[in-house]
Amino acid sequence: MCPNSLAKQTSEKARLMQGKTKEERDQLKRESRPEHTFESGAKYTGEWVDNLQNGDGVQVWPNGAVYVGKWLDGQAHGNGKFSHVSGDIYDGGWLLNKAHGHGTYLHANGTRYEGQWFDDKQHGEGDETWLDGANYKGKYVAGDKTGYGYFSWSDGTSFKGEFVANSFNGHGVYVWDDGRRYEGHWVDSNMHGQGSFLWSDGRSYKGQYVKDMKHGQGCFMWPDGQKYDGSWVEGKMHGPGTYHTKNGVAQPGIWCDGKPMKSS
Repeated sequence: MCPNSLAKQTSEKARLMQGKTKEERDQLKRESRPEHTFESGAKYTGEWVDNLQNGDGVQVWPNGAVYVGKWLDGQAHGNGKFSHVSGDIYDGGWLLNKAHGHGTYLHANGTRYEGQWFDDKQHGEGDETWLDGANYKGKYVAGDKTGYGYFSWSDGTSFKGEFVANSFNGHGVYVWDDGRRYEGHWVDSNMHGQGSFLWSDGRSYKGQYVKDMKHGQGCFMWPDGQKYDGSWVEGKMHGPGTYHTKNGVAQPGIWCDGKPMKSS
């Protein structure tokens, strides 16, 4: 999410009010004035206190950017709408020129975020939707998806679980559009650690993963009752393990690259 650029656009005169005492500020009266043009070329129409924008007002910059809303001591403060030159629009809460509180950011490309803001960044609970139909609902920290959330794609694929810096990290459930389902641990959006994978045809695997591949100890089961319980390396049965027939007969052995080794 691009940060708002209003802080760079408003008058430097806002600093002047910081030197006044509360009593001096209270004595100043808010008043509406005709359109005023700043040295920068920006034009402001609205309410003033002393020589600073205060109250309701509209400011238009030479580059075409527009802010409509509340002001305090020359800065956007309260509810307001800022239209970027790029076509992006932020409508919501402001705190001293920065998006703060609840607000909606609409990108020119159709991406839309509605939720909490802090220090000009998505922070807290939010709901973001992309033009292709993808959607995320969950936690944000300093502009990144971090915490618990739910991400869904237009094809029916979805992920529900923990995020860190926009990646799946921690426990989560991923469901594919063809019915496959993985529940377990993730690291940097890879299945990594202990997890369970279920296929739509009834096959299943429960065990360890490393970078999206079965790796370590795990048990693979077929719908007819067959199963392999043992060692895996890079997605293949490899090392000591036990194969169980569909009738429950156990056949221990050594596997290499997915195939049982013949006894000498």
